Amino acid sequence: MCETESGFTSGSMQHGSYPSGFTLVELLVVMAIIAVLLTIAAPRYFNSVERSKEAVLRQDLNVMRDAIDKFYGDTGSYPRDLAELVEKRYLRAIPVDPLTESSETWVTLPPPDSAEGLYDVRSGAEEESKDGTSYAAW
Repeated sequence: MCETESGFTSGSMQHGSYPSGFTLVELLVVMAIIAVLLTIAAPRYFNSVERSKEAVLRQDLNVMRDAIDKFYGDTGSYPRDLAELVEKRYLRAIPVDPLTESSETWVTLPPPDSAEGLYDVRSGAEEESKDGTSYAAW
C-alpha cells in the first residue's frame, strides 16, 4: 500500500487512524447550543435597544423644552420654530428623533394662550412605549 501526503494509506484505512474533522452529529449539537443561546440573548438585546431609544427621546425632549423656556425667559416671547433656537444658539442642532430617525418629524405645539410661537415639542412617533403610553404624549 502506498502512503499519501496526508499520512493515510491509499488502500483500506488502518486500525486507529481516522481523518481529522467534525462529524455531522457534533456539528448539529454545536448548532443547537448556539441556537438556544441566541433565543435567550436576542430578546434581551432588542429590549435594551428599545429602552435606550426611549431614554434618548426623554433626554432630547427635556433639552428642547429647557431651551424653549430659556428663550422665553430671555426674550419674553416664544421661538417661531426649532430652527430659531438653533439660530440664536439655544441649541447646537435640532436633535434627531431616535424613534423616527429624523429631525423633521418633531411635532410642535403653540402656546395655550394662543400667542404666536413654539410652546412645546413632542415626538412624531405613533407607537407606544414599553409602559403603554403613546410617545406623542410625552
